Amino acid sequence: MISQLSWKIGGQQGEGVESTDRIFSTALNRLGYYLYGYRHFSSRIKGGHTNNKIRISTKPIRAISDDLDILVAFDQESIDFNAHELRDNGVIVADAKFNPVLPEGIKARLFPVPITAIAEELGTSLFKNMAASGASWALLGLPLDVFNKAVEEEFGRKGAAVVEKNIEAVRKGAESVLELAGGPIADFQLEPADGKQKLFMIGNDAIALGAVAAGCRFMPAYPITPASEVMEYLIKALPKFGGTVIQTEDEIAACTMAIGANYAGARALTASAGPGLSLMMEAIGLAGMTETPVVIVDTQRGGPSTGLPTKQEQSDLNAMVYGTHGEIPKIVLSPSTIEECFYDTIEAFNLAEKYQCPVILMTDLQLSLGKQSAEMLDYNRIVIDRGNLVTEAPEMTDNQLFKRYEFTENGISPRVIPGVKHGIHHVTGVEHDQTGRPSESTENRQKMMDKRLEKLKHIQVTDAIKVDAPHENPDLLIIGMGSTGGTIDEARNRVAQEGITTNHVTVRLIHPFPAEQLKPLVEKAKQVIVVENNATGQLADQIKLNVGHADKIKNVLKYNGNPFLPAEIEQKCKELTLAWQR
Repeated sequence: MISQLSWKIGGQQGEGVESTDRIFSTALNRLGYYLYGYRHFSSRIKGGHTNNKIRISTKPIRAISDDLDILVAFDQESIDFNAHELRDNGVIVADAKFNPVLPEGIKARLFPVPITAIAEELGTSLFKNMAASGASWALLGLPLDVFNKAVEEEFGRKGAAVVEKNIEAVRKGAESVLELAGGPIADFQLEPADGKQKLFMIGNDAIALGAVAAGCRFMPAYPITPASEVMEYLIKALPKFGGTVIQTEDEIAACTMAIGANYAGARALTASAGPGLSLMMEAIGLAGMTETPVVIVDTQRGGPSTGLPTKQEQSDLNAMVYGTHGEIPKIVLSPSTIEECFYDTIEAFNLAEKYQCPVILMTDLQLSLGKQSAEMLDYNRIVIDRGNLVTEAPEMTDNQLFKRYEFTENGISPRVIPGVKHGIHHVTGVEHDQTGRPSESTENRQKMMDKRLEKLKHIQVTDAIKVDAPHENPDLLIIGMGSTGGTIDEARNRVAQEGITTNHVTVRLIHPFPAEQLKPLVEKAKQVIVVENNATGQLADQIKLNVGHADKIKNVLKYNGNPFLPAEIEQKCKELTLAWQR
């Protein structure tokens, strides 16, 4: 028996690939397996090749597998596009309808199952995804009743007759492939899972859930890949708690509405991707100048311009740190796991109110949309911190205004929301004095700039860097951010077998940069490798700028639209270590 296996389904977008993957992986999750998914899809509603890949394991995993054990293909293009990933003696379950052919040089077992024919016998070709799922499940020799339960939950709202037809499609798909294969495949039998309950979700859902838990009750947003799921989740969730979601005409309106809601006392956020973030920049500057808290989620994708809307990239870092004109305090957080997406969203709201500034939560497409197993969330960890929010302002005389922007030692002024007695003050995007009235005084200008920027010196976040450093003077210090963490860990385990010692740091606070925490780790390493999905090494540049030691920092970059594979990082580690040893 084996401890892990990789499964992929491919076909044309809109023909059931997504639902097949969803039910297949849901059933595996019920059995207690750890899962890590990757979606390859086109930037169109229907048509174009798409595939979903799921890695299944009895132990925690946070990376895509290098190879593939089982490929389910709805068309020949899926075979041509994906067969190169199959390990020797892997399996292709293909729809017999298109007379599947193995590409030259591929050493795999091909099982042409009458997937479409089974579906049409049951009344409609829509049942073919269940026939394909049944075939996959049967090859693994897993209990069919668990799979049928997932089918019931997926289609139960459509009535008993539809459920029965889908279960029949599962049964016939299973019988057909077992007849071709001569029974379950011995080298594909998974070891039993631990049976423990786990979450199985995408990062966007975890962010949305974190927003609800943080007390967010308003989300203005404009739909954009790969951020839309945050909006879709909250459309259903917020009304249950007295909140709402508004689809705005563009991202400029979304950001300014979120700022207005926060100014009024509500907790609000918006979510977008690179193109939307570009449009929000002036509004982000407004939040910085008026010291209004706001949370913005940026789910990075391939750029620039429209770029690659449905592909992986981590190239918005510079925009988040430097994008606004002028100089304002802002915080950029970068979660790296599903659990961190949840907890960091709560922390983002607390930081925004505590330091009265914009907070950008930076994810990437793989973390945002890649469905994966996660530990159960601990709601006892949730703490709400609204910062220096004044509910009773001191009485004012002689038409005095409240000192909303009062000079303080730590740069954080008392904040009131509209309606608080004696809290009246002026709010403007131009430079202002302590009461908010416009001011062009040179002395006031310098003091106000110093006050706002002073806040950055006192920022405290949970785990600004996440460190795994078992070696005092490692051959390599590998640094990454976002979704690269699990892939780096897997590569480290492999190179360790060849005597290469490594430490690993995931940078979770991008701005202000945690230089003092990272510096000693960089100094002790013989070489530093920075792994990131962009073409220019934006994270590496931040390290060089803030920490130094540019001579020992090397880039490992990938910007073709796909996430890193463990083998790619493993190979780079070996090459760089060998070059250094020479």
